[in-house]
Amino acid sequence: MSGHSKWHNIQAKKGKADAARGKIFTKLGRELLIATKEGGPDPAGNSKLKAVIAKCKAANMPNDTINNAIKKASTSTESYEEMVYEGYGPSGVAVIVEAATDNKNRTAADVRHVFDKAGGNLGTSGCVSYMFNKKGVIVIERATTEMTEDDIMMLALDAGAEDFQAEEEIFEITTEPADFTEVRDKLEEAGLEFLEAEVQMVPTTTVALEEKDAEKMERLIERLEELDDVSNIYHNWEE
Repeated sequence: MSGHSKWHNIQAKKGKADAARGKIFTKLGRELLIATKEGGPDPAGNSKLKAVIAKCKAANMPNDTINNAIKKASTSTESYEEMVYEGYGPSGVAVIVEAATDNKNRTAADVRHVFDKAGGNLGTSGCVSYMFNKKGVIVIERATTEMTEDDIMMLALDAGAEDFQAEEEIFEITTEPADFTEVRDKLEEAGLEFLEAEVQMVPTTTVALEEKDAEKMERLIERLEELDDVSNIYHNWEE
């Protein structure tokens, strides 16, 4: 793993997540709908749905809300298409945006507008994705467990994890995408709770920014997060 971490301020991140909880739940509801329509309502036979449920739990979505969303998805006539946009932020920072939309033209225009306003630009498919690897990422806050660092590390590695990083406030576990579900399940069975648990795009290198460009990059991320259709944002900015 690269040396950067977006988890350097847990409380600030939690506060931001709490403030945006309604929007986060709406976006996760779309992901549940898409996964259910693709593979059915039973997570035991639908690995994508199982992964989205883990993501929902990491975001503290109540079980009733998750179950109701899956039931609704089974009969819903709503239809969303998953899209991926690639582009550049200030000073050439690589950015990948994942979205779920019922109107591709609207979403593409909205994403392009945000990039333009932040001093970046939207690129073509593949222009930055080669700078990322798809990995399973599980983040555990130290304060939420009494297990020792060594015990968590051994549990994760024995379950098939690729890497384990201990930082001041968190443990970050990385897996190959194919091993993510098994590692997550083993950790969950041990009673561990997750700050984050999903397969995502992890940068192979990072870019440091001057203060002015860092402020622009923060605005770019914030404005992308405000878009209803945007599900995930990945970048190689060393925050």
